[in-house]
Amino acid sequence: MLKHRGFPGRMPGSDFQFTIRRANPKGATPLVRRERYRDRRPADRRADAAFMAALWEAFGDQPFERGNLDAGRLSWLFGREVLPVDDPFDPESYEALLVIDETAARVAFPEVFGDDA
Repeated sequence: MLKHRGFPGRMPGSDFQFTIRRANPKGATPLVRRERYRDRRPADRRADAAFMAALWEAFGDQPFERGNLDAGRLSWLFGREVLPVDDPFDPESYEALLVIDETAARVAFPEVFGDDA
């Protein structure tokens, strides 16, 4: 499992986890698309935005390996702002390649990109 050095481990001042410390010996937690409903707590929305900002700062529009990125946090963005690169995609692989859909990310998180004029 690739460890993304320099990537924040959690959202500052919170318990929202962004990375995991070690691989699960039973296999990687599968990535699934989680539905983000309008009534989500403000703290959850801030965590999504902070995670997207960290992803954008670390990887930009380039493909990246899932590695030690937290599956739960990725799943809130997966299928919308974060897309699989490979076809077929293995949602249970630490080596799976992902990429940020910049257009969708700018619409969902304009504050991350400075588009909230």
